[in-house]
Amino acid sequence: MNYETVIGLEVHVQLKTKTKIFCSCSTEFGSEPNTQVCPVCLGLPGSLPVLNKTVLDYAIKVGLALNCTVQPFTKFDRKHYYYPDLPKNYQISQYDLPVSQDGYLDVEVGDKIKRIRIKRAHLEEDAGKLIHENDASLLDLNRTGMPLLEIVTEPDIHSPEEAHAYLTALKSIIEYLDVSDCDMEKGSLRCDANVSIRKIGETELGTKTELKNMNSFKGVKDALAYEVQRQAEVLDEGGKIIQQTMLWDVKENKTVVMRTKEEAKDYRYFPEPDLPPFLITKEKIQEMRETLPELPQQRCKRIIQEYGLSEHDANILVISKADADYAEECIRAYKNSDKKPVVNILIGPMFSEANTRNTSMSALGVNSDNLLELLGYIDRDEISNLNAKVVLKDMIETKNKASEIIKAKNLIQISDTSFLDSAVDEVLQANVKSVEDFRSGKANALMFLVGQVMKKSAGKANPKVVQEILKRRLS
Repeated sequence: MNYETVIGLEVHVQLKTKTKIFCSCSTEFGSEPNTQVCPVCLGLPGSLPVLNKTVLDYAIKVGLALNCTVQPFTKFDRKHYYYPDLPKNYQISQYDLPVSQDGYLDVEVGDKIKRIRIKRAHLEEDAGKLIHENDASLLDLNRTGMPLLEIVTEPDIHSPEEAHAYLTALKSIIEYLDVSDCDMEKGSLRCDANVSIRKIGETELGTKTELKNMNSFKGVKDALAYEVQRQAEVLDEGGKIIQQTMLWDVKENKTVVMRTKEEAKDYRYFPEPDLPPFLITKEKIQEMRETLPELPQQRCKRIIQEYGLSEHDANILVISKADADYAEECIRAYKNSDKKPVVNILIGPMFSEANTRNTSMSALGVNSDNLLELLGYIDRDEISNLNAKVVLKDMIETKNKASEIIKAKNLIQISDTSFLDSAVDEVLQANVKSVEDFRSGKANALMFLVGQVMKKSAGKANPKVVQEILKRRLS
């Protein structure tokens, strides 16, 4: 394709406060429709908004973590548009003086570090939710007034893969800050993308479309890949890209037109008259800076130095704070100086089980003592890696200890050479061709013979010992 992709992302993060941004209504998820509303978030005459102090504190923390400049002077504005889920017919947002701006986030893409500039991070209130049924559209205003922080990048992203890497890194930082639960299923983290293409070598931006309705990072990646291809086909056929808002249709795996895209002037921004401007002092910024936790990149460097982990392994372990906390507890408790065995079981079987269940490693119910007990059996060659996975799965499902499961299922690995010699004899006699293949230089034949001995022992033979016996007998 003779085009360069240009992508800018807008991520809406719902901040984890007990009450809404401008009123005292609860932010609890899952309540009955229209039960968490009041005159302020409904915009009834005579009601006045009051800014939630914690919302501003959280916004400052995020700005600092994203290397932004926190503004000493910030204000709110009215953004006008008409839609059924917006009871006031305007949204309180920020336009020209956001809380923070001019930041960046360094992300790993392949084996390279890519710096993505962050244009701004501004506060705003959320709108309500429309639920479309066959013969009606229902309106739930519980979400109206929820505190949102919108984080906007510069158009520095040039592939769906870079977009995915940025979103993963951003989500990780926000989780570490503990300012949002980042649950995309609940709408706590939502992403819109502005995407355009231009001929390679050109500097002027092409006409962009905005993508919405992407409810997973994979959805963002897939939607961007489709839209880039669609735009390229339009231009190749001599057509023009129209500035539109597009929806990602998950079932059809394609983008569909929602509406013509508005410009900033269409929103008729003006300063919010019911809220004063806010001064953010140097002392306040320093106070928030001192509350910042160890962030993912800092943690990655520390655990590499402290435990001798590889950069690859450390990067995997620190993505999720819950997983990183659990992993570090296990690594610290593992007494061997070489931490590779415990890291292997964490980023291998444990990660696999957590991903299968769409949860974190710490939520699997296998505490560090139980995991290390299982690892002890592996280290002592008392159970095979294959059986270790079976035991781990059983530990998660039954909450029993490794020792109890291994004993009940009789999974202790057989290293008794007298037993294994007998099994090897039978396998060699039954597989004469494989013996000849090995002696003629076909190394794979040895692994086939090992597999046959494992099969004869119901998977309990120690494969290392079996391999040694076979090599000795075949030499």
